[in-house]
Amino acid sequence: MLARLVSILGLFTAFVGAPQPLAAQDFITVFAAASLRNALDDTNAAFTKATGVKVVTSYAATPALIKQIEQGAPADIFVSADLQWMEYAAEHKLIRPDTRVNLLGNRLVLIAPKGSKIDKLDIGTGFDIAKLAGDGRIAVADVKAVPAGLYAKAALQSFGAWAAAEPKLAMAENVRATLAFVARGETPVGIVYETDAKVEPAVKIIGVFPESSHPPVVYPVAATAASTNAEVASYLNFLHTLPAKAIFERYGFSYLIKPTS
Repeated sequence: MLARLVSILGLFTAFVGAPQPLAAQDFITVFAAASLRNALDDTNAAFTKATGVKVVTSYAATPALIKQIEQGAPADIFVSADLQWMEYAAEHKLIRPDTRVNLLGNRLVLIAPKGSKIDKLDIGTGFDIAKLAGDGRIAVADVKAVPAGLYAKAALQSFGAWAAAEPKLAMAENVRATLAFVARGETPVGIVYETDAKVEPAVKIIGVFPESSHPPVVYPVAATAASTNAEVASYLNFLHTLPAKAIFERYGFSYLIKPTS
């Protein structure tokens, strides 16, 4: 009996100690610019419904995300809010260049709290945002690194409005935090993307910055170099489909590629 027990125990030990087949990974991790939150949440839900693969998404300012990826954060997909940070990722070999595509476009707008007395205006030569803000401050994303802030600075510089505006800036860590400043009435005006303004009922768009006043607002997407997730290809393919296009356009993004299906 003892010999039989030893034999069975040996077989059990051999079984549990033997390499087991790896289970298919049933989720992917996406690092995406904060301004994509609503649209990408819906897109991810549609992807999961179609494939059964869940998506875990981390939203933050683009530079914060790329720094996390650089430090080894386990991201499968990176979606930037500008070309500059995707170029940084490419130069530092943090993405797979063959998967990179410029997926979406957006517009830069001037917003005010919903109940503001400031009416819609044309933004052009002579635009003075410092005067418009009066004794208040101007909400923007960090103008040193965050894409929305970089676009805002470029636009204000193009109108010669930067020098007067800079001392009045209330800088936030990302564009959604900028949106919140205005929504709460903490600043009389702010600069965000059109898509952000459309999802926040507590603000209104009072002006649209001419596209010629700043670099194009482009959202490139790519798989990270470190990812070994087999589901990455299917996720990227889904972003190229008509259902994904419809979701992004419903939120106000322009869709920059030709859908594959």
